[in-house]
Amino acid sequence: MTHWRWGQSEAGIIQMAYIVEDLRASMSVFSRDLGIGPWFVIEHFPFRRLSYRGVETSCDLSLCLGVSGGMMYELIEQHDGNASVYTETRDARGWGFHHYAVAARPDGYDALLQGHLDRGAALALDAEVGVGGRAAYVDTGASLFGMIELIEMTPDVENLFDMIHQAAKDWDGSDPVRVLG
Repeated sequence: MTHWRWGQSEAGIIQMAYIVEDLRASMSVFSRDLGIGPWFVIEHFPFRRLSYRGVETSCDLSLCLGVSGGMMYELIEQHDGNASVYTETRDARGWGFHHYAVAARPDGYDALLQGHLDRGAALALDAEVGVGGRAAYVDTGASLFGMIELIEMTPDVENLFDMIHQAAKDWDGSDPVRVLG
């Protein structure tokens, strides 16, 4: 069951993301107060390649993904002190909202990214992720109060997101935290 409009270069906002100080505690609060769940946790998220503001780097973070009302939510906890899009935001305004994510077809990803750059957004993060596919964050903080993440919807990424959406659809509140990989 695919949720993305593949006939277009993007599917609109598919995810809202937040940086948090404590991933486990935040999952509990977001589930209790917003009904998000179950959460799928990826500890020490694997990057194949990562650059921050044009400089190759590394970043040790864990994240979780959950759904409520058809919207996917991501919580991110960075474990190290390396400079990143997450520490940049935390240092500027504290914990909380970080970015919107949009899905891009593989054949539309480069054009979508270039469109944001042409409109003046700076490339803040450029990565290839462990599950396969590319991700980029463009800095739209001045106009949208957060960044935009472009997610290349490869078949593996699409399958992961579809599994999370399906789990939320049938979720009865049991088994609220599920660790992946």
